[in-house]
Amino acid sequence: MDTKALMMEKATLLFQQKGYKSVGVSEILKACAVTKGALYHHFPNGKEELLIACLKSQNEAITIDMEDIFKRHSSTQEATQSMLNKLIHNIETEGKLIGYTFSSIVSEMATASEPVRQACNALYENIQTIYYTKLVTEGFSNEVASDISLLMTTSIEGAIMLCQTQQSTAPLQTIAKLLPTILKGRIS
Repeated sequence: MDTKALMMEKATLLFQQKGYKSVGVSEILKACAVTKGALYHHFPNGKEELLIACLKSQNEAITIDMEDIFKRHSSTQEATQSMLNKLIHNIETEGKLIGYTFSSIVSEMATASEPVRQACNALYENIQTIYYTKLVTEGFSNEVASDISLLMTTSIEGAIMLCQTQQSTAPLQTIAKLLPTILKGRIS
């Protein structure tokens, strides 16, 4: 792994675990075993530029994973259930959900920096587009598909945050039970 990729991987984990403001440059340097010069060589604008690179990388990884899940299933209901089961399994086996969310960063930084806000928004737009596209192919109108994709995004992201604060998979299990039922009922 090259130095830039290593810094992004380690910083992503640190940001997800502790939040952006709680992670200092020296902690990132220590975790990566690199010098300050190496950080500024790859990220001339420092820690915020590194954060944006991490968010873009997470965006790509999450989007690819979700697209794969949604391509493997014939319905939004089945795909959503599969994705939620994967998230629940990750929490149960790892004890936390690292790698699939950055809601703590969003709540901490989205209003502090326009470039960070844009990077966060891009992921949420990609997630909603995946849901929307699948719903439209199932015959939902554009308007209803848009509304449901927003509901799905906020429900799942909110459940992830609750799982983190409750240290339990119960919120995601509830969403895993309710969202497919809602989709099956064909909201109109």
